[in-house]
Amino acid sequence: MKGKETILVNEFINGVLDPEDKMLGPVKDGGHIVANTTPGCWGPMITPCLRGGHEVTKPVYVEGAEVGDAIAVKIESIRVTSIATASGHDQPVEGRFNGDPFVAPKCPNCGTVNPDTRIEGIGQEAIRCVECGEDITPFRFTNAYTMTFNDGKQVGITLNQQGAEKIAHDGKHYMSTPENSVQNPIVTFAPHDIVGAVARLRPFLGQLGTTPSRPMPDSHNAGDFGSFLVGAPHDYTLTKEELEDRTDGHMDINRVREGAVIICPVKVPGGGIYLGDMHAMQGDGEIAGHTTDVSGIVTLKVEVLKGLTIDGPILLPVEEDLPYLAKPITASERRQAEQLAAEWGMEKQLEESLPLSFIGTGENLNAATDNGMERAAKLLEMTVPEVMNRATITGSIEIGRHPGVVTVTFLVPVERIKKLKLEKYVAEQYGG
Repeated sequence: MKGKETILVNEFINGVLDPEDKMLGPVKDGGHIVANTTPGCWGPMITPCLRGGHEVTKPVYVEGAEVGDAIAVKIESIRVTSIATASGHDQPVEGRFNGDPFVAPKCPNCGTVNPDTRIEGIGQEAIRCVECGEDITPFRFTNAYTMTFNDGKQVGITLNQQGAEKIAHDGKHYMSTPENSVQNPIVTFAPHDIVGAVARLRPFLGQLGTTPSRPMPDSHNAGDFGSFLVGAPHDYTLTKEELEDRTDGHMDINRVREGAVIICPVKVPGGGIYLGDMHAMQGDGEIAGHTTDVSGIVTLKVEVLKGLTIDGPILLPVEEDLPYLAKPITASERRQAEQLAAEWGMEKQLEESLPLSFIGTGENLNAATDNGMERAAKLLEMTVPEVMNRATITGSIEIGRHPGVVTVTFLVPVERIKKLKLEKYVAEQYGG
């Protein structure tokens, strides 16, 4: 089938990214994906029939993308459609899952694994097993809030009990849940521990990437959450070596927002671009474990990079989001450096450089940092100590998600960027 200019996506997976499943598309190289995404973490977390902790879009096949290539994904627009949402810190409920509450919830009464549910009333006991009627929620809040947004989606406020309960009774409407979504709206719980807090919106995608080369629960397609699969007692157990087949699509990096470019590895034919888990806002680290999951409309442009073999994603954030030391050298700074170089007889030895940001994931932040530096070193043909030095004096290590997602960002010699054939994207992003 010939690739289409635009693929419209409003279908979602059951929580598992499986390379054997049929993809949507194909979309042509240089074409667009327009998706209506569902809320991420909390809704799927209280919907046990979903087997992955999230509800992401069905993957899209990109024409011409072969294993060993990469796909540049330009985030052209992100628009929040939810009127309200709820979120907070979680606590798993013992006895209601088999090893992993995100992947293998079970009814504590009848024992059904990944059962269908119905909603009865509101509050944290409202999600009931269809088979026996038991309260089945595998997670509860320890501290949580309901937040609503203004029409311009610029600010949000956390509501009192009256407001939270009003929203809880009509959750799908207030969360603008897409028609094909099966998740229970988290606003049903009506949390209101924090009242009257004001927050700015800056939406981004917690999930954006390519399909891994073996079946994985969607929220576990990363080194930190993926570590829960190693030796797990459920159907999606992996070895440590098999976890290397991940593509790190679940990043929760707040810099993956409108205007950014994410360069993703291709580990299955067609790449399988998927997305979801839009957040209205999030500080670095997502330290509460969760943030404001919302529905939204996203437009992406995809381009195949032939022969660029990468293990994990490379991010080109908008310039505003770059660490101070990794921002492109200005014309004024360049003139000062050239004058200094002349004083030392080094006129022809100054580097031309532009920023790259490498994603690293692992069981913890130390492992994630090592992973990001090793990926950068391998691709740029540097040693890890050289990457360490460059990230120290011309960049930064920033936390995407605690416990184990980071970005390793630094100024990279342009000659190395040209060798990778990435100069077009980097120059367009930063005006180099």
